[in-house]
Amino acid sequence: MMPRALVLAAVVAAACSPREPVPAAAPDTGPAVTLERTPCFGTCPVYTVSISRGGAVTFDGKRHVAHTGQATATIPRERVDSLLAELEAAGYFGLADAYVMDAPACGMYATDLPTVITSAVRDGETKTIRHDRGCSAAPPKLSQLEQRIDEVAGTGSWVGG
Repeated sequence: MMPRALVLAAVVAAACSPREPVPAAAPDTGPAVTLERTPCFGTCPVYTVSISRGGAVTFDGKRHVAHTGQATATIPRERVDSLLAELEAAGYFGLADAYVMDAPACGMYATDLPTVITSAVRDGETKTIRHDRGCSAAPPKLSQLEQRIDEVAGTGSWVGG
C-alpha cells in the first residue's frame, strides 16, 4: 500500500500538469461558406444561408421568399468540399473584399440593387466579399460563384420561383 502523502502528491501532480486545449467548436460545426442577399428597391429575395464543413445547411428567410424564418437541411460533405475547391479554383480568395459604391473595384454604379455578402473559410482564415450588384466592374465570376453557393445549398426550395 502506498503512503497517503505519495498518493496525494501523485493526484496533485496530475491535476497541475498541462492539458490539451479544448477546441471551442468542432471543425464541422462552424460555417464553411455563407451567403447573404440584402434588400433592393423591389421584391428581391432577402435571406442568409450558411453551409458547414460537415454539410449542415441553415437558411434564414427574411422577405420575398417562399419560406420565412429558419429552415435546415443536410448535404453530403463531398459537395461542401467540391464547392470550396470551386471557390479556390475560381480565385475567390484573391478577389477584392468590396465591390461597393466608391470602392476602387466598383466601376460605374447603379442604385437600388441588392448587395450579396459571401464568406468562405480556408485554412482557418475567413474571406468575406461585399458585392453591391450595382457595381459594373465586379467580375462576372463573382456572380457565378454566388449562384453556385445557392445551388449547392439548395436555397431554391426555400426562396421559390
